[in-house]
Amino acid sequence: MNNFDFAVPVLSRGKHRNPRKGACFMEFASYLAGEPWSDHPACTHPLLAGVARDVNDCTTDAGRSRLAPLIPSVIGLTPDDPHVVPRVTARCIQEALPVVSQERQYILAVALIVGERQLAQLDGRPLDSMNPASQEALDSVPSATKWARAFTAKAHRGTPDYARRTAPRAVSCAVEGISQACVSDPDERLYRLLDNAIEECRSWVPAEPSRFPKAVPKATQVAQ
Repeated sequence: MNNFDFAVPVLSRGKHRNPRKGACFMEFASYLAGEPWSDHPACTHPLLAGVARDVNDCTTDAGRSRLAPLIPSVIGLTPDDPHVVPRVTARCIQEALPVVSQERQYILAVALIVGERQLAQLDGRPLDSMNPASQEALDSVPSATKWARAFTAKAHRGTPDYARRTAPRAVSCAVEGISQACVSDPDERLYRLLDNAIEECRSWVPAEPSRFPKAVPKATQVAQ
């Protein structure tokens, strides 16, 4: 056995070379999943893993230990449905938008509107339709929303790839914004953000087929 088998390291910020140096949320997940030590393990959807790393690093030392029970729940969450990225991003922005600084509100409002339009396209809905929770979040910051709607209405050359660039940056902006917001409970809000992101990601994991065959109706059994 190695030292990691005897004592679970306390979660701490940043990357760690090995378990003896400590562990962040996703490094611990890689260990539990039986993968090579890494904060980018294959066992978790890349965006959700990014949410977990950001929350781990932005939560205070006093509040970080509360995150540990959530670690097993991210293992195996690797859905490839195209809804996952805009939906997880939306859940993070919904939590952050009402409390972050005005500068961040403009950034997050744009990301939320663009993501909602992607979801509308995927669902075959009108592009201006909006998830109620996203609409409520946008309504809480009317100035930023007005500017974001005008900005996203214009044609932009070289629009960044949403999944690879916009979503990860928006998630980081949301998490950092909450950690720096003038609120009394940033750790609680960050915990809720991560918990919601996990729940959203889990909802897009395909259901496993039943191991047991369906029961044959009695009438059919008699007929046979």
